[in-house]
Amino acid sequence: MNEHDQTLIAEPLLIVDGAVERPLSLGFVDLLAFPQDDQVEDVSRFHAGRSGDAVTFAAILRTASPRSDANYVTLHADRDDFHVSVPLADLRDQGLVLYRSGARGLSPDRGGPIRFLIRDPKACRSSELDECANVKYLSRIELTIRKGRDTRPVDDAEHAALHREQERERTR
Repeated sequence: MNEHDQTLIAEPLLIVDGAVERPLSLGFVDLLAFPQDDQVEDVSRFHAGRSGDAVTFAAILRTASPRSDANYVTLHADRDDFHVSVPLADLRDQGLVLYRSGARGLSPDRGGPIRFLIRDPKACRSSELDECANVKYLSRIELTIRKGRDTRPVDDAEHAALHREQERERTR
């Protein structure tokens, strides 16, 4: 077992909090323990070029039990200070929490240890659930009453720069 895998087992990887009845602190073993019906093997069927296994966002929501006034989900990636806030109703059945590749945790070079993927994203800047809402290095899922922090690109130049950086990372 390498240092990355030891860290995965020893530390929480994902916090789920905000407008929930049961805040969560999930590690690799916790994600692995979700029932088979909540596991998604091989996310490449939704995203060509991506691989690994995930837990459905719906399963995590069932465990955290959103409050009745929760309307938004803010996905926080503290590593690169990237944040996305989208309507909970739109994301509930579309989200995947990618956490492993084979028997190992998802490595940072693949956006891990946790990466959020949307099953069927739209082209960037075409809806709330666009490709830019796929968040690598996910560290926290916060449910809120109103729209939270969202640092997605707002103009063409920012958008192009983000995708250039993502392409550079993908080809490393």
